[in-house]
Amino acid sequence: MLDTQDFIVFDEIDKNGPQTYSRTYQLTPQELEREELAGLGPMSIEATAGKGEIPGEYLVDGSSHFTADFTCSRCVEPFPFANASEFHLRFRPRPEISEENAEVEVTPDELDVEFYSERAIPLRDLANEQIQLAIPMKPLCTEGCLGLCPQCGANQNGEGCSCAETVVDSRFAALAGIREELAKKNEQ
Repeated sequence: MLDTQDFIVFDEIDKNGPQTYSRTYQLTPQELEREELAGLGPMSIEATAGKGEIPGEYLVDGSSHFTADFTCSRCVEPFPFANASEFHLRFRPRPEISEENAEVEVTPDELDVEFYSERAIPLRDLANEQIQLAIPMKPLCTEGCLGLCPQCGANQNGEGCSCAETVVDSRFAALAGIREELAKKNEQ
């Protein structure tokens, strides 16, 4: 039998009505398989699950909270991150697929639906999903992060470096004089 505190069990909802869940999980950056995560604190998830409007549909509303240390995409320095977000999920039974018709069309109103084949949803999986959705595509320590110097690798946010200010890409060397010529023509 499943631990009803770690799983949303649809049979339990059918039998006893809406259920409330509150758990805290310690997930690891390795479990999430996200290289931008330097560290991850405990993840709290709270959810209320009940029946939906159509047979076999279940609605889950809740919130998640976690803290983490990310590696900045520009300067490669760790920085703290905190997230609190709400979620609204709809679960429906997975449609039966015949061998003749191996494809099922998803209608526009089903784009936010998660289909299930098991009648129990692990809360740990929901927690993992909420963290994955909250991680920025390109984590930045600040919007104005200057990143690393492309020549010497120094962090330009604090250290600075003595490299030349302008670096001309050798692939564009043939175009180097065009800017000056255009500036001269505009002055005339």
